Amino acid sequence: MSTDDGRRLVGIGLQSDKSADEYAALAELAEGHGFDVLSVFGDLMYQPPFFPLLVAARHTRRIRLGSACLNPFTMHPVEIAGQVAALDLASNGRAYLGLARGTWLDQVGVPQARPLRRIAETVDVVRLLLSRDDRGFQGREFTVAPGTALRYAPVRADVPVLVGTWGQQTARTAAAFASEIKVGGSANPAMAKTMRAWLDDAAPEARVGVVLGAVTVVDEDGALARRVARTEVAMYLAVVAALDPNVDIDPELLARIQQHVARQEHDLAGALIGGDLLDLFAFSGTPEHVAAQAAAVFDAGATRVEFGTPHGLTPAGGVDLLGRRVLPLLRQ
Repeated sequence: MSTDDGRRLVGIGLQSDKSADEYAALAELAEGHGFDVLSVFGDLMYQPPFFPLLVAARHTRRIRLGSACLNPFTMHPVEIAGQVAALDLASNGRAYLGLARGTWLDQVGVPQARPLRRIAETVDVVRLLLSRDDRGFQGREFTVAPGTALRYAPVRADVPVLVGTWGQQTARTAAAFASEIKVGGSANPAMAKTMRAWLDDAAPEARVGVVLGAVTVVDEDGALARRVARTEVAMYLAVVAALDPNVDIDPELLARIQQHVARQEHDLAGALIGGDLLDLFAFSGTPEHVAAQAAAVFDAGATRVEFGTPHGLTPAGGVDLLGRRVLPLLRQ
């Protein structure tokens, strides 16, 4: 599936563990190759995504920029509104806002009660503030007193919203206010088809985009790339494998992977991941194999594929190979 103009959107997703110079170089490389979107993850204990996004904004002119994702438990929507307004200003109107319930927050004692309502009200508050509407907001999770408004003019009165989720209920609800739903950690065409069906059933006229993003390791040595991908994907697979309604994973195998990940034994966890399972949760292998995986995801109903960290044996080498060898195959 593609967008209204027939274009398959392809993005790069960065883990936020790099220097400012590295972010600048990767952003320039991604834009130079013609990728459509540059996302920065918001995983717990990594750098906040707006630092690399602001660096990327200064070194690009066209590519869309956004977080994937912020959560409304560790950041208040008033702060989120200010952050996305700053990125929109720095990028001259290229920002999008990614929201999700968040993962691993139990490690820092943050409860995640009523995540769907909290995400929906966060969008309400952000849109209220960006539009400089001072009528106030009275929600069940958040409030903004009448007369409270931003004391500066944002570039845009609204920005596109992406919601990250694997769940049907969240997807159906978010279809009312989001332009894209992202399934983070999936390369499974069946999951793209499932999410497409959920959204079309909930809001057939809304044409909400479906984004699938996952760990990506591409290299001319496909076997080496897949070996690296097994280790890289282990921490994410331990969390999301049970969320895919199309995957019937052996509970004992999943428990063993989770136990190794909990002990930071990612090599041992990755060694348990077979080739078929790997292909459902990572894009990995030769450029031709990665392109075929992504094409299958598009054919199943996705409107955007996001190639996530680490991209290759080195980040720059991976993004360059994706741009030179994979992207042209997807744009044919």
